[in-house]
Amino acid sequence: MNLQDQIGVLEAGVDQLLQAAAAAHAPRADERAAVAQQESPVAKSDMEQAVAVEPPAIAVDTAADAAAATAAVESVDAVEAASATAAATETAKAVEPAAEAANAAHAQPELHVARPSQNEITLTIGGQTVTLNALQVGQMIEELSNARASMQPEPPPGIPQGWRFASTRNPMMAVQKQSNGDRLLVLRHTGHGWVPFTFSPDIVVQMYMLLTQR
Repeated sequence: MNLQDQIGVLEAGVDQLLQAAAAAHAPRADERAAVAQQESPVAKSDMEQAVAVEPPAIAVDTAADAAAATAAVESVDAVEAASATAAATETAKAVEPAAEAANAAHAQPELHVARPSQNEITLTIGGQTVTLNALQVGQMIEELSNARASMQPEPPPGIPQGWRFASTRNPMMAVQKQSNGDRLLVLRHTGHGWVPFTFSPDIVVQMYMLLTQR
């Protein structure tokens, strides 16, 4: 039974109580009037005294009926308050997941990198996992390297403390002379792939001195 049905039942009960009280008082008044006409003045006087005494009893009945009606109204109010509280609670429960979802949407997704096997890398972002093979990893490194070259801040000018790296011994290389006298040197790194560098003539001399000094 919902709230409106409960309120309707309580209101109907209050009306029945009031109607029953009114029906109960009306016959009493008629009976007293008939008895007063048939009896003697002494009896009539006694009846008047009885009638004079009766109103408190009637008042008591009326007070009881009023108390019952008040209790019924208070019960209706209590039901309404309980229903309002329940509705507010349900609304709060419905709003909480939406708020959590909104907060999760604004939160920055985290990147998780795993290596399930030697030739595979898994990337997980926002609960979505992608598995990359060696060729795909190389393509991603190349794309990221090209993008990082134009991003700020630039890589640190000195070698960072605790830097982890994988060096390539005796890498394959290719050299090409540019029209302005610069030299293009491309070195093949086992992790980064082919890495190109361009040197001006004076830097070529400095590099030669660095590589040949003892």
